[in-house]
Amino acid sequence: MSYRVIYKETPLPRATPARRQATMSSSEEFATEHQALGRARELLETGQHHSVAMHDHSGNELSGVRLQWRLGGFAGE
Repeated sequence: MSYRVIYKETPLPRATPARRQATMSSSEEFATEHQALGRARELLETGQHHSVAMHDHSGNELSGVRLQWRLGGFAGE
């Protein structure tokens, strides 16, 4: 199974609308759910990303409150 973590940088408060729109999304692939949850936790804890979502091999998405709830039960490494 594969998991994908998708994230977007936090927009700059004084950026022009065009600059905010140009903020790119990034994604990373992981072989296990454990690895993907670990990376999602890292991204959320740094506070440098506007949004973080995780997709599994079936296309199911965890984001927002559901992702935070899932991470609450995740001990990390």
